[in-house]
Amino acid sequence: MGFAERPEPYFARAALDVGASTQGSYAVILDAQAPAYWDGWRLGLTVSFIRANRLGYYGQGNNTIYDPDSSAGSSYFYRVSRTNRAARLTLQRKIAGPLRALVGGSLEHAEFRALPGTTLYQRDSTAPFNDAVARAGLIFDTRDVEADPHRGVFAEGLVASGRGYTRVTGSLHAYVHPLERLILAGRIGAENVTGTVPLSVQQTMESSEGQIVALGGVRSLRGYYDGRFLGAGKLVGGLEARYGLLWAPRLLELKLIAFYDAGRVFDPGEPVRLTREGLHGALGGGVALSLLRNSLIVLEVGKGTEPMLLTFATAWSF
Repeated sequence: MGFAERPEPYFARAALDVGASTQGSYAVILDAQAPAYWDGWRLGLTVSFIRANRLGYYGQGNNTIYDPDSSAGSSYFYRVSRTNRAARLTLQRKIAGPLRALVGGSLEHAEFRALPGTTLYQRDSTAPFNDAVARAGLIFDTRDVEADPHRGVFAEGLVASGRGYTRVTGSLHAYVHPLERLILAGRIGAENVTGTVPLSVQQTMESSEGQIVALGGVRSLRGYYDGRFLGAGKLVGGLEARYGLLWAPRLLELKLIAFYDAGRVFDPGEPVRLTREGLHGALGGGVALSLLRNSLIVLEVGKGTEPMLLTFATAWSF
């Protein structure tokens, strides 16, 4: 970004990420982002080929039960294999000040496969799903630096129409910097999906940056496994405190983190509402290392009502 104080992490970038596991999972992701290359415009294109061969699957609904003893006869009882191929294009245009408009679309193929032995997924087996999505929305963004905000507000409202369903998503993130080394952050987000809601849609939540795994996992409900709770509607919120142990702002910051996350899902046809009823909560903490304006490493431990989880990420949860 040269010597200018701008919120974007870079003018433009292109990256190819390739990975594989010994258990049959793989990922090939080509990602090109240009948040500041053209003044007033933002362009993003992502093409991905991903197989999660041991993805957690715990049933659908807000009250599903995880019992470690259930997998005594099969190591894959709470697992499913998911293959996903997708291409996503997003274009944003500045309207005025911190307000932007978003339009975009995506093509996606999602396919699930039961693993050997007795599995919970066999009960809810679904056919492969091909999807074409058009989305639009508004974004209000006053964050000082997008990759590692110290202060500001980020709000978005999105509408996406896919094959037989419609998503409406909204979220609000706020960051305050009351003391030199202390940053407080909070968020609330909700999504309602109407129509025929496929399993792959229940597993994710829309955002302007791309779909995130919800509900459960490092981007939505820390302290629970990825996709722990599946539903057409989603409600998520959280509070976080970040304190700088090493503090050379925008050069190197080593921060201590404490957080509380809460959320729940709603069944198809059930209205999404702001409520404390049925919320799943988790407490946790960790450390984060940020370098310059666009590199971040986060290590966190979270504990809900199920086993404690250690997570590693290269972006903030919110």
